[in-house]
Amino acid sequence: MMRLPRVFVAHMMICSFFSSMDQTQKRMLDQPLCIPTAQPKKKRTSVISFFSKVSWKLRLQKQEPLKNVSFNLAERAWDPSFKKRHMAMRSLGTMACETPDKARKYKMIVLDLLVHGLYDPMSSEVIHESLKTLTIMLGKIQGKGLGSFFTDITLRTRTLLDDENDSLRYSAFVLFGQLAAFAGRKWKRFFTRQAKQTQDSLLTHLQDRNPQVAKACKTTFRACSRKDKGRTTASRVKRIKGTLNSAGS
Repeated sequence: MMRLPRVFVAHMMICSFFSSMDQTQKRMLDQPLCIPTAQPKKKRTSVISFFSKVSWKLRLQKQEPLKNVSFNLAERAWDPSFKKRHMAMRSLGTMACETPDKARKYKMIVLDLLVHGLYDPMSSEVIHESLKTLTIMLGKIQGKGLGSFFTDITLRTRTLLDDENDSLRYSAFVLFGQLAAFAGRKWKRFFTRQAKQTQDSLLTHLQDRNPQVAKACKTTFRACSRKDKGRTTASRVKRIKGTLNSAGS
């Protein structure tokens, strides 16, 4: 409690995230966070990431209802500022990692926010953070109880497999592969259709210019192929094997 610099700055970040504070604290939100603009972008990002984690820990230590935190994040997820939307998605990822039981309990709220983030019309950073957090969240809930969110996530992720941004493309392939693993009986037919429509993109990105993307694509391609087992024509199988071999299978 006596480490004033760290706790004070973390407290400022909490104020910027949650609207449930008193009016005096709300007025503090209008003041910019004291992070020198001269810092390198990477360093500023790591500092903000640290504050995000600290804010969550302090919030949980106070034993305030996590449901209220989720509702406060919901406000941030719809904020006009893309930075606030981005940090809301990142905070949801932190919540899923550090309090998986609570994330599972309020999964419908969390999933709704993340799917909303996937369709962000203005910021690729928000979309990218949503992809990464969805991958974490699906892992925590083992793909169970997704309901119609499964179709929403699958359809949107498909469109991102050919994105020009390497990082975004990589995260899309990772998530798509995870969706293949969690399709189950209920969504198997739907996902198989989606995988078939995506097959040309998958084949193309097996030789992606970015080695990490190519590797993620290869893993996803195999996961999708297992879902489509027995339905692929002989000529396509031959083409697939040739592509996999040339990609360093």
